[in-house]
Amino acid sequence: MAQDDYYQLLGVERGVTPEELKKAYRKKAVQYHPDKNPGNKQAEEMFKKVSHAYEVLNDPEKRAAYDRYGAAAFEGGGGVPRGPGGGAGAGGFHDPFDIFREVFGQRGGGGIFEEMFGGGGQGGGQGGQDGSDLRYDLEITLEEAARGVEKEISFRKAMACERCDGSGAEPGSRRVNCVTCRGSGQVRRSGGIITFTQTCPSCGGAGSRIEKPCTGCKGEGRVAKNTKIHVRIPPGVDTGSRLRSTGNGEAGVAGGSAGDLYIVLTVKEHELFERQGDDLYCDIPIKFTYAALGGTIEVPTLSGRASLKIAPGTASGTTFRLRGKGMPSLRGGTTGDQLVRVQVEVPTSLSAEQRRILEEFAKVSGDANEPTSRSFFEKAKKFF
Repeated sequence: MAQDDYYQLLGVERGVTPEELKKAYRKKAVQYHPDKNPGNKQAEEMFKKVSHAYEVLNDPEKRAAYDRYGAAAFEGGGGVPRGPGGGAGAGGFHDPFDIFREVFGQRGGGGIFEEMFGGGGQGGGQGGQDGSDLRYDLEITLEEAARGVEKEISFRKAMACERCDGSGAEPGSRRVNCVTCRGSGQVRRSGGIITFTQTCPSCGGAGSRIEKPCTGCKGEGRVAKNTKIHVRIPPGVDTGSRLRSTGNGEAGVAGGSAGDLYIVLTVKEHELFERQGDDLYCDIPIKFTYAALGGTIEVPTLSGRASLKIAPGTASGTTFRLRGKGMPSLRGGTTGDQLVRVQVEVPTSLSAEQRRILEEFAKVSGDANEPTSRSFFEKAKKFF
């Protein structure tokens, strides 16, 4: 089956800049977000695809590999350890923070809940298997992204069985060494001068077996349950930002460590403000008389109202900068600006008195006979 083109999925060209890429992804993520398309499996699948495409193209090294080899650059290969106490999983992923691949699409709370990175690596003792990392997609408002917020999220995951405390053995029973491999988890077979080592067929590599499986989890040591956790979202996050909650992934098996939970954020589009990096942009309509005479107006900001002085003769499209009224930097220490672009409103209907006054103004100004400015006419003469 042909692979989707990541650039086409996001609606961008191959030479797209990082800022343009983020803007395109934000638009697609909002369009296909499961919370905006409840029950729409096609939109849910598109959301996963555009998220994966952005994860790849937003990383310079992965983008270079994709441009050269296509999606095949991320298939197969050996995994890289994710850190103390856990492996990167069976899927061959090089960075669990960036690529989410294997999903089963269970809905949890306010977003999409997905299993990632295969079944986890080996760890946590003999025969132990680490739990899978999980992903949770969370949508927040621009105001929440600006000030930071704490959210309670709920989802379903594999947790240690309370009846057997995760051992998989019925209380009073125990695990004993496998008689086939004598606890090693592997068996050796001789083929002439060559000796082959393979996973023990009796215990599946665990090195032990359960005398009597737990009736609560049928010997697995884990059961699927709903859970809730509180997540603190720092100020300055943007669409595509990822938060890691250590140990809140799926429980390990037979003593393996728990996986991690990755919260991937989407910031909703705002009615007034457009975000570009740490700066905010907004359009403010003003009366044409105010633009001509000047004055002071109040404009909305994320932190309240601010006064803006309009100089006499301000043209439509003029942009003013309110320093420090943008978004806080995720790295801390700085805050972006708010750029206010004024749009001069021209009245569409006039009373008889208003029309008389404007006609008189046009005569006094000499506008009645010359609707275009003289400087523009001088520039245009060379075309005739």
